[in-house]
Amino acid sequence: MILVTGNAGFIGFHLTKALLDKGVEVAGIDSVNDYYDPSLKEKRLDILSKYKKFYFHRLDLCDYEGCSEVFSKYKPEKVCHLAAQAGVRYSLSHPFAYQKSNNEGFLNIIELGRHGRVKNFVYASSSSVYGANKKLPFSESDPVDHPISLYAATKRSNELVAHCYSHLFGLPASGLRFFTVYGPWGRPDMALFLFTRSILEGKPIDVFNNGGMKRNFTYIDDVVDGIIRVLDNPLPYELYNIGNNRAEQLLDFISVIEKCLDKKAQYNFLPMQPGDVPATVADISKMRALGFEPATDIGVGIKRFVEWYLANYK
Repeated sequence: MILVTGNAGFIGFHLTKALLDKGVEVAGIDSVNDYYDPSLKEKRLDILSKYKKFYFHRLDLCDYEGCSEVFSKYKPEKVCHLAAQAGVRYSLSHPFAYQKSNNEGFLNIIELGRHGRVKNFVYASSSSVYGANKKLPFSESDPVDHPISLYAATKRSNELVAHCYSHLFGLPASGLRFFTVYGPWGRPDMALFLFTRSILEGKPIDVFNNGGMKRNFTYIDDVVDGIIRVLDNPLPYELYNIGNNRAEQLLDFISVIEKCLDKKAQYNFLPMQPGDVPATVADISKMRALGFEPATDIGVGIKRFVEWYLANYK
């Protein structure tokens, strides 16, 4: 039995489905909040609910007693904690949402994992923890003492709390620093979703830093493969970059979307957003040691997203 939090979210949904397809029993926790359109989250849950080995609980991470009952009932051997308040820009205007979900909620789940003596506690961190680091690619051994968004600060806090629990209580804990995950069922606040919708509607797309952005766009199936490899390889304490093996210029990424839609974008070039960084490039040598090798290039990944989008948003 594996407990996965954030099943109604983008990555949590895909991970849960992949585990269920393998025949693994999955208990789930998600509050299904309204940070973005809850109907998309409900559609993901509708798919998961068809599996007999999926046991879902609609709970807030800050409900310690409710989450405790889930741990007591299912006694999970492993935990993959993906639920969190996402978004760099949203953290500028809604700081308390991050304090509650990403700090208090994280502490609740890792504390319950400790008392439940789980064999592996895997949790979502973010490439945002690298902040304004100039050295590329980003390595897990790089200093990450200067986050430039509250979201990044909460994720770094999670890594430090996990280290304490590993050191004090012997809890195997691994953090996953995700790099710009994209694909079908993706979040509506992410670039690929926003660009696709605006291009189809004939509206200008906001392109920050005047297009001078570089990102490690990582396809969701590759990400899920990486998560499962970490779940299967518990260590006392570890951090992993989960990214693609190459970085893409943002304007090249947009040109692939245009090709898949057979429609040109209208560009609204803007300066850098507060809390954002010009480039994220991952050193994935640690993940490669687990057999991880991202296999999906943006041409394939964006095409799959666009096909999903056109089928679901008329």
